[in-house]
Amino acid sequence: MPKYVFVTGGVVSGLGKGVLTASLGCLLQARGVKVTLQKVDPYLNVDAGTMNPYEHGEVFVTRDGLETDLDIGHYERFLGQDLGAANYLTTGQVYWDVITRERNGDYLGHTVQVILHITDEIKRRIRGAVDATGADVVVVEVGGTVGDIEGLPYLEAIRQLRDELPRSDVAVIHLSYLPILSTTQELKTKPTQHSVKELRTAGIQPDFIVARCPIEVPDSLRDKIALFCDVPHEHVIASPDLPTIYGVPLVMREEGLDEKLLARLGLAAGEWDLTAWEAFVDRLRSPERTVRIGIVGKYVELRDAYLSILEALHHAGAALATRVEVGWIPSGQVERDRERALAGYAGLLIPGGFGERGVEGKVFAAGYARRAGIPYFGICLGMQVATIAFAREALGWEKANSTEFDPHAPYPVIGLLPDQGTVTAKGGTMRLGEYAMRIVPGTLLHDAYGTTEVGERHRHRYEFNPHYRDAFAAAGLRPCALSPDGRLVEAVEAVGHPWYVGVQYHPEFRSRPLAPHPLFLGFVRACLA
Repeated sequence: MPKYVFVTGGVVSGLGKGVLTASLGCLLQARGVKVTLQKVDPYLNVDAGTMNPYEHGEVFVTRDGLETDLDIGHYERFLGQDLGAANYLTTGQVYWDVITRERNGDYLGHTVQVILHITDEIKRRIRGAVDATGADVVVVEVGGTVGDIEGLPYLEAIRQLRDELPRSDVAVIHLSYLPILSTTQELKTKPTQHSVKELRTAGIQPDFIVARCPIEVPDSLRDKIALFCDVPHEHVIASPDLPTIYGVPLVMREEGLDEKLLARLGLAAGEWDLTAWEAFVDRLRSPERTVRIGIVGKYVELRDAYLSILEALHHAGAALATRVEVGWIPSGQVERDRERALAGYAGLLIPGGFGERGVEGKVFAAGYARRAGIPYFGICLGMQVATIAFAREALGWEKANSTEFDPHAPYPVIGLLPDQGTVTAKGGTMRLGEYAMRIVPGTLLHDAYGTTEVGERHRHRYEFNPHYRDAFAAAGLRPCALSPDGRLVEAVEAVGHPWYVGVQYHPEFRSRPLAPHPLFLGFVRACLA
């Protein structure tokens, strides 16, 4: 029988439930347990694709094309696995399916209610993660904070599962916060007590409490939490602030969370093997050199909007014994300050984005990097602005643009995908998920990948206009990867430039701590040079 572990959060949001869930998966996997991770998002959106990055950070895209929140990215990186639709659950999905079945007559004669119909659908989807992956243990992160009204159906579903399954098949881990009073420097447990009280009101008693705290948690406070929250002293786990999230599995192992959880679930497992993970963390902590890379973006005020890119740079940096220092450059500032905003960086990276705001700053940065011989990495919109900059500067097409920004541009070098012209709905309608492509031999891309056929994940509506392909290639911006049918340009590079690459896809989604993406390795290596 599979085992289910639920991770809930209390006191405040943003404590790191996703990282804790990913760390648990990493630890169990290191001990030979077949594990999968699932994220529950209580909002009514069907997926994360239409949400503002300022609200939820980046939109992560799975291999099968589901737009999710950034925690799925944590899961994939910590497990080193590709996840899919079964690993992500929203209230929008649940209600959509229940209402569709009601319209189809599946509930004829019944009043459709939150209990049992919605809670049954939640349980079905949680169990579906086992069916899809064959995992022995499913760790489910419940988004939001205990007490949020939108999370109540999920807590009720968890309560029902605890009643339906043997006691040893379900465990609940509650992540809480221990604040420090600035006047007395005292750690306070009362918020955690109230948080657990809220959980108990929903009929759930946690088995473990993970206390997030900026300093060491003394035994006296662990005793107090254990007493007032009714958990064993050894099940109060300290989670201190760390310089890197990749240190969390190691701290949880030192706290014995994996050992105690396995005992609670009645599971036997092998000895852990985190040798490669420890070596990776050591390289992160003790680099031999430093390189400064500028990211020119629209949402740089919230760094989580570019989380996978930031992590991919760290993965590549660790592999090269290098600390990657990122400079966050608002594209609007580049529009005002031009070269001054871009000075002092060994390389420039322009990530994806939507809308016209700040795009001329990105176009300028892409052109500046090409003219100055600075390593450049353009991702999604970053490839498109590089194309626009090249058309204006090298081909002399001063009004070249994307039809996203100027529908009447005389040189529409970037345009809608052919199958996007009649699309009006915004949710889940872009080119999404992994697609195969063929790499041109003798290019920078071929040097990086070491192969001519790969699959990469996409999230876009616009593409390089193939009508202008020959003109660009003749002037020095050549396509270096194409779709298998040769119709779509997936990547371009500047001939004669040390490292100038634009890709239409999102390589950051495939980077892993122990397997950095080859393009990020190539980019950081070029910046070091």
